[in-house]
Amino acid sequence: MVLIGWLGALLILAAAGAVRAAESTSRTAGSAPILLWPNGAPGAVGDGPEDKPRLTPYLLPGHRPRACVIVCPGGGYRFRSDHEGGPVARWLNGFGVASLVLDYRVAPYRHPLPLGDAQRAVRLVRSRAAEWNVDPARVGMLGFSAGGHLAACAGTIFDAGSPSVPDPVDRQGSRPDALILCYPLISLRGHPHRDSLTALLGPDPESEWCESLSLDSRVTPETPPTFLWHTSDDGCVSVENSLWMAAALHRHGVPFALHVFDHGEHGLGLAADHPRIRQWTALCAEGNRVCRTFRLTGRQDRYPTPPGERADPCLDGPCPRRRPPAAARSRLDSGRARRYL
Repeated sequence: MVLIGWLGALLILAAAGAVRAAESTSRTAGSAPILLWPNGAPGAVGDGPEDKPRLTPYLLPGHRPRACVIVCPGGGYRFRSDHEGGPVARWLNGFGVASLVLDYRVAPYRHPLPLGDAQRAVRLVRSRAAEWNVDPARVGMLGFSAGGHLAACAGTIFDAGSPSVPDPVDRQGSRPDALILCYPLISLRGHPHRDSLTALLGPDPESEWCESLSLDSRVTPETPPTFLWHTSDDGCVSVENSLWMAAALHRHGVPFALHVFDHGEHGLGLAADHPRIRQWTALCAEGNRVCRTFRLTGRQDRYPTPPGERADPCLDGPCPRRRPPAAARSRLDSGRARRYL
């Protein structure tokens, strides 16, 4: 099973008690928001809070750079759900992962401005990595629902930056190193979530735009490793969205994990009140125990083997425990659909 290695390794620390909850609580209150464009965002039509996309940082101190996850709350591109923002960032902090919550622009702003906000957020984190104690090669993005669509946009529509531009932020690449997509909207074809479609593209969008932002069609081998979860009876954003994304990732040989729970409404966030569904947080870490195959930089010296542990052969080349993509299998287990590579 292939999963997000660096994030999984950090999440596993919780089981061993490596990060004290009291200690993390004392240092993870959201700091003052940071504007993505201090001198005004491109396309802004006013000067209010909703015209100023920003990041709220939940950063952590430490002796070495930490992995970082940018959180994109859902809300149908019309608002941003509070329970999918700060609480998620604090949860990540509890496992030693730095986090920032992205307040991207929503309606009446339309595409491509939310995507521009997400791309700018990734660039900004990398440009200030040393200041924020973040590893610029381990910047992931997590999104819920429409925020999952935005995160998937960032993971499939990106560039390496422009070294010659005067703004140092724009010199950074905008590709996230990993994606975590929670009950995401993926496809705008056919009968998508209508409110999100209208908010993002207007009431009568052209079919070419709908196809262009159906992100399963944009997956390539360069798409970041991805973790997805959904519920099979989600009545708002169909589980087919995650299935289509997983199939596209498989076709292109991109490492991924897919978990489908048999029952649960849309918009659960961390699902703290749902014992079965809240397992998704632990499942983010589960694959690392089977095979550590995800290398973000190609340099093993960034992730040395802990004392007393055997080096994982999957870090040295083709993993002997990994099934080839052509032999990928699926199985159902307690209402959970898992894809093994």
